[in-house]
This record gives sequence, C-alpha cells and structure tokens, in this order.
Amino acid sequence: MRILLFFLLLVPVSVFLELTHAAPLLVFTVAALAIVPLSMLLGKGTEEIAIHAGPTIGGFLNASLGNLAELIITILALREGLVDVAKASITGSILGNLLLILGASALVGGWKRVKQTFNRTAAGVYASMLVLAVVGLGIPSVFALTHPEPAGTPMRLSVLVAVLLLGIYFAQLWFSFRTHRSVIAPEAAEAHPPQWSRGKALGVLIGAALLIGLESEILVGVIEPTVEALGWSEVFLGLVIIPIIGNAAEHSTAIWVAAKNQMDLAMGIAIGSSTQVALLVAPVLVLLSLAMGTPMDLVFTPFEIVSLAMAVGIVTVISLDGETNWLEGAQLLTVYAILGVAFFYY
Repeated sequence: MRILLFFLLLVPVSVFLELTHAAPLLVFTVAALAIVPLSMLLGKGTEEIAIHAGPTIGGFLNASLGNLAELIITILALREGLVDVAKASITGSILGNLLLILGASALVGGWKRVKQTFNRTAAGVYASMLVLAVVGLGIPSVFALTHPEPAGTPMRLSVLVAVLLLGIYFAQLWFSFRTHRSVIAPEAAEAHPPQWSRGKALGVLIGAALLIGLESEILVGVIEPTVEALGWSEVFLGLVIIPIIGNAAEHSTAIWVAAKNQMDLAMGIAIGSSTQVALLVAPVLVLLSLAMGTPMDLVFTPFEIVSLAMAVGIVTVISLDGETNWLEGAQLLTVYAILGVAFFYY
C-alpha cells in the first residue's frame, strides 16, 4: 500500500512538470508511472462494485471495464490524430497479454511445480475467440492489400466488422456468465464480502478514471517529442510501451494469482483481456473515430497480422492439454522478446 501511495504522488508531480514545460521524456515517464497505481485503483473499484452487483452483472463489469485505462489512452491518442499509435496499441496489447503476461504467469507459477492445470473447456472457448479476433482484424487488412483500388472500402468494411465483433463479444459474455457459467467455471469459489461500500467503490472508480484521463492527456501530448528524443518509432511505442502501462494492474494480478497456483484465473485474465481488446476495444475505437473526425480502420500491417496469428497459434497449442509448466512460460516470453526486437527495428 505504501508503494501504491508513493506512485500516486506522481500524479501531482506530472501535472507540475507539464505546467512548467519540463523535458518531454521526463513528463512522459512520470505520467506513465502515475497511470500504473491509478489502473490498480480502477481495477479494485471495479472488483468491489462487481461484488455488490452480484456474480452475473459483476462478471460483466469486470469483463467490460478491464481495459478501460488503455481505452482512455487510445481515445485521446485518436483525438490528437495519432492513429498509428492507437492501432499499434491494439496489436501490442493482444501480443503483450498472450505472450508476455501469460508467459510470465506460467513461468512464475510453474517454477517450483511440475505443472499447473486449468479448465480445458474454458481454454477452448478462449482459443476460438482468439481465432475469431485474428479473422476480424485480419480480413480488412488482407482486403486492403489484395483489392486493386480499395479507395474508402476498407473503412466501410472495418465499420461493419467492428459491429459484428461487438455482437459476438456480447454473445460470448452471455455464454460465459449466463448460459454456460457452470461449464466455464464449474468450481468457482464464492465471492468474498466487499471491503468497500458501494459509494466508496463507485467514487474510487470514477475518480481513478478521471485521473487516468488527465494523465493520459499529459502522456499523449508528449508522445511525438518523446519518440524523437529516444529515436523510437510511434509504432514501437504503441506496440510495447503503452500496452504495458495501460494493462499494468491486470498484468500484476495475473502473475500474482499464478504464483498462488490459480492458473485458471491467470489464463482468464491474460487471454480474456486479449479477446476484450480485439472484440471490444478495437471496434469501439473504430466507431468512436468516426464521431471524432479521425477515422481509424482495422487495416494493420502484414507483420502485425502475422505476429498476432503466430501468438494465437502458440497459445492455442499450449492450452490444448489443460496444463502448463515453467518451460512453456519461458517459450512464450522468448517469442515476445523476438517480436519486440523485430518491431523495434521495423
């Protein structure tokens, strides 16, 4: 808790640095670090409200608000016209959850154990949704590459695909939390009693979201001078740095529960967050971008689509047997490192 409070002090520090026009790299670093504890508070507030709301609505809230911090960052990036950063953060978040976080969870959780097991039925549902996500994000890209004169068609196709992805996302939520809840989580433990009152949880949730918006505004405002100072590309920043910042709370939770031999929960967090980005965050960004006047389609580079397909493929293979070990975690981390280096030079 003391560490959390220490990092929360970075919120006023970042505002001060922004107002005094400090070096962009310093402003970016402080704002990024300030978002981490705010994301944790956002997650805690969501969790407490979910307990008050009951298992079905609570599960829906947890599933829908899990990537709120990253959504706020990418919306503000779109508002500033940083479409490439917003699109890169989508693929970067999916890759980060599937390879970095699931890999770290399997490595930490399995280090002193022969193996860890998880629900194969739930893993199968996750895997099928991931394949669907690759199809949804890949078809507009392939269409744009192969169509002789695409003109504005990829954008129209992206809007249609976004609507369809949103539809299947909510269908998956209904499947997981309503019609097949006993199959997806047959041994789910009873929820712990809430630690906060409903009012406190709602206040923390709203307050954290507003402060994340403030910090994201500061962060996005110095992206261009930061990449110039570091010599990085905006795509690399969106693919690697921003997803880690926006998903820090979920990442730490997944690794923590895996260390306690709760690999089912770790899998659900890591893979569930990936499907949420592909089937909820990306479509919402496409639709919002039209209203904001900075249209964002679902046309990604061939390298991004191939990377997503490989990541989904290796995670699917690992999840087929319903168990994992530390070596499989190391393999996922190795793939992420390879892709990270490749994107750095891309």
